[in-house]
Amino acid sequence: MALTYTRLLQFYKQFGKYYSHQFADFSARTGLSLGEVHILLFLVNNPDCDTARDVAELRGLSKSQVSQAVEHLVREGLLLRTPDRSDRRVVHLSITPEGMPLALECRDIQCACGQRLLAGLTEEQIQQLSLLLETVLENGLAEEEFA
Repeated sequence: MALTYTRLLQFYKQFGKYYSHQFADFSARTGLSLGEVHILLFLVNNPDCDTARDVAELRGLSKSQVSQAVEHLVREGLLLRTPDRSDRRVVHLSITPEGMPLALECRDIQCACGQRLLAGLTEEQIQQLSLLLETVLENGLAEEEFA
């Protein structure tokens, strides 16, 4: 079992480097940081989760990271903030028409990463892997347990 933990940690580190590297050309061309890319990806992939709090909680980013990235994306005209009609403390985020092509390009890069990662697996194996990962994530420690 110790070998499994070692391999899991090795995968986490290697994939993190690989994934970040795949956005290097995009970041250089657009001037967007990887954190800003993560915000765009989150919003385009999770249209029902559209607040900075959603991004921070579900993506595992700090509130300050999200706040800085959102501020820059708004200044660049790529994101729009809209106050909630029923609760003025809540602000919804949406990708602007100018930001959508960039968000979709990021999603294409993300999809290519996933395709490479799952290359050689059958559809059944991919489904099994998804189920296993869900179980592992559900069994994982809650964030407050190690904060």
